[in-house]
Amino acid sequence: MASIRQGYLDDYSQQNQNVGIGTSIPKEKLEIHGGVTSKDLSVTGIATITSASGFIRTNLEYVENVNLDAGDSGTLSDEIIVGAGLTMTVGTAATAGQGNIDSLKVYSMFQPPTGGTNQRPVGKPGSLFYNTDFKTIEFFDGNSWRQVDNTTRSGRAVIAQGYQPSYYPQMYDFLQITTLGNTEYFGDITEAVRDKLACGSETRGLFGGGITPGGSRVDNMESITIPSQGSGISFGDLTQGIGHGAACSSSTRGIFAGGYQPALNNTIQFVQIQTAGDGLDFGDLSLATGYGGAGSSATRAVFCGGSYNAPNDLASDRTEFVTIASKGNGTDFGGMTNGRFRPTSCGANSLVFTFGSNAGNSGQIKGIDRTDTNSLGRSINFGDLAYDLAMGFAAGNNTRVVVGAGQGGGTSPAFQQNNIQFITIASSGNSVDFGEVTLPTVFPNATSDSHGGLGGF
Repeated sequence: MASIRQGYLDDYSQQNQNVGIGTSIPKEKLEIHGGVTSKDLSVTGIATITSASGFIRTNLEYVENVNLDAGDSGTLSDEIIVGAGLTMTVGTAATAGQGNIDSLKVYSMFQPPTGGTNQRPVGKPGSLFYNTDFKTIEFFDGNSWRQVDNTTRSGRAVIAQGYQPSYYPQMYDFLQITTLGNTEYFGDITEAVRDKLACGSETRGLFGGGITPGGSRVDNMESITIPSQGSGISFGDLTQGIGHGAACSSSTRGIFAGGYQPALNNTIQFVQIQTAGDGLDFGDLSLATGYGGAGSSATRAVFCGGSYNAPNDLASDRTEFVTIASKGNGTDFGGMTNGRFRPTSCGANSLVFTFGSNAGNSGQIKGIDRTDTNSLGRSINFGDLAYDLAMGFAAGNNTRVVVGAGQGGGTSPAFQQNNIQFITIASSGNSVDFGEVTLPTVFPNATSDSHGGLGGF
């Protein structure tokens, strides 16, 4: 064995063709004990780094599989490249952070941690997670896990028909929001009801509650697959039957609130859209309310108007909201430009639009209200409807809202109408003719694969 002293207490040794720095008994071709700084290090064979504490590289390219176990630590910056067919594995007891890395290039597949909703890890802002329940990538924003935007939505709206005098059509229609035209047959509703409350995600529509021809309030929910056509299938039961209530949703959670059954109630309940099951308690509205509308952004559900003294048709201008991802009671939002009884509401982007309504004992109004969910305050006027409307349906995407059917210029069912109107979100103004529904009905409801509750998240 040869020993070369480079300086005080420095040791360079060679033994059995192995080279050691900081050790007299090297066991590898090159064995280094102590801190190491490298400006350009290239490893072509198999290397084991048991501790990389303080190891800093501006560029790092892996040409073999890498496994980081508990106890490994280090800092990387600029760029990491994982070659084709290779893997980088971080053990459960190890941690990894982005540091100052400018880019990550993966030449095959990048797979973040996966699991169900109840298996979400303790996240740091910017962390990624694949949710197997919802089949979507999520990111942690510092407060909660949120879905990454999907821009491939078709803009399809599905409408649960209401009723004509002595006739319940018992069917779903659909339309494409991005085009003009008439509705088409989608599938059958499982039972004869009107006023089925609607919400959903980009793939699944939920329709719950409703009123039978005999006036009973039902508690069942059914689902449809929005991209395809077909009849509704059983989803679960609400905590109680709902008639003349309001519903909206985020991309993952549906909210059902209020109603008249036969007395007004203040109950808020929710369901997880992608998992069939019964409704769960969410909280309470500040006042028992029925005959109102609802719309949502990705984070907030806003309940609009209605009556606190039904069936006396006293129209309220009240708006209140809840945070969809949590549970709790409704909070005052600001109010609308008019009191509205039986309005039609829906969310589009971060806005909620409320159309028309009966105005209590003063007849119908044509005004369109716009509510910005990002900040509390009163709604502002957007424009007017081309036709009188109450008890109709509305559905939106990121550029347009369609609204139609319902009751026209009168108070009798004879005034049911089949017209559909639309507004363009980017420019305030009056509605424009869109097409017609298959049948003129009162108390239809609709959802879409691109409504404001999806919001990109």
